[in-house]
Amino acid sequence: MIKSLYVRLVLTFFAAVLVSLIVGFLITIQLYNDQVTKIFEETLISSGKTIIDSYRKSSPDNRDVLIQGMRALPNYSIRLFDPEGKPLHETVHTLYDKLHVSSEQLKTVLGGGVYRSEQEEEFKNAKVGLPFMIEGKPYALFLTPNADEFIYVIAILLRTEVLIVLCLGSLLIMVSAIFIVKPIKRLTHATRRMGRGDFSIRLQTKSVDEIGQLTQSFNRMAQELGALDQLRRQFVSDVSHEMQTPLQSIIGFTHALKQKKLDDAGRLRLLTIIEEESNRLSRLTADLLQLSSLESEHSKLEISAYRLDEQLRNVLIVLEPQWSAKKIEIELLSDELFISADEDKLNQLWTNLIGNAIKFTGERGSVQVYTAVRQHHIEISIADSGQGIPSEEISYIFKPFYKVDKSRNRSIPGNGIGLSVVKRIVDLHSGDIQVTSEEGVGTTVKIILPQDRSSTQ
Repeated sequence: MIKSLYVRLVLTFFAAVLVSLIVGFLITIQLYNDQVTKIFEETLISSGKTIIDSYRKSSPDNRDVLIQGMRALPNYSIRLFDPEGKPLHETVHTLYDKLHVSSEQLKTVLGGGVYRSEQEEEFKNAKVGLPFMIEGKPYALFLTPNADEFIYVIAILLRTEVLIVLCLGSLLIMVSAIFIVKPIKRLTHATRRMGRGDFSIRLQTKSVDEIGQLTQSFNRMAQELGALDQLRRQFVSDVSHEMQTPLQSIIGFTHALKQKKLDDAGRLRLLTIIEEESNRLSRLTADLLQLSSLESEHSKLEISAYRLDEQLRNVLIVLEPQWSAKKIEIELLSDELFISADEDKLNQLWTNLIGNAIKFTGERGSVQVYTAVRQHHIEISIADSGQGIPSEEISYIFKPFYKVDKSRNRSIPGNGIGLSVVKRIVDLHSGDIQVTSEEGVGTTVKIILPQDRSSTQ
């Protein structure tokens, strides 16, 4: 089996050219055989008329000399018949150019008819018979071309042309194949490097053909895989960081409990911290499992119709301990609004977003939740008067574990996964999420859901 693309290209070219030449030659002969035969016949008729005219004008004593001169004509074989059908003169140039005339053909010409070759005969076998009268008596002249040498020369020319085409074409295709295969070899080498984990490789190309498009696609794939690998590394680092901190706390306080003599109050304080850190780990693993489930290809929505305004109101009631403790003013502005969506997932979405708004809003701040029905979609906005988000960081807040607070202190609880879950739920509902924020003023998160999933009553 030939494994080299270069060799396969060259051999394919050889075969294609050879087959094309052979088939083309056969088709050409078939198509133009009739035309060439007609040309030969017309030439024979014209030459025959000239011979007849010369034969008529010559005296009987000089006709033998005339025929002897005709023998010098290299292009034709000639036979002349008298009224009784007996051959008077003939010219024979080779052993194989004997001009054969049947009795039926001779009878036709002596009777005044012109004989032409049969339609299926090849042009090299073209033959004509011409009648003429001398002193009131019928005579017949038959001519045929001596085409063997002509055909032999044409065959040599064709073979020579085929050899030149094959040799020159092969040389050109061998050179061209090098340039065709070269970028593929570069792609193969680059793919191997990528397989070893090197996603920084990029291939330069100025071509706009299929190879160029493949190279550009490879570069995009390398870039995306590099970004994905970087995200994976960052994800592992973030998970490790998020888990390491509570684990260290649990281990440290457990050692303290084992080694120190503590009163009941001190022991209870340490056990409370251990419990809080354990709960933190539990929430982290639960959020990771939920994010993984939402990002799975098998994640499906359980669509049902329900009151969206009632769902938002229930979420606010559930979160009342959080906003009432900070004396935050809560406002819900929504008419009766029905929606067809996954109720459980949207409930989690509102819980995360409203919970974030409450979390980042200071004492005696405000949080507003309001809805609006547009022509092709509905909008649910959640606005707070919290600390805000720097504009350059808004595009990153939906990445797992991303926190605007780079110090990652625990003054504000959370692991940075909630907004990733929100974004995935919105995507599953074919919606969009927009965030506008100003530091020190507040943040507004707008959820946009398609109109075909909702209706108002």
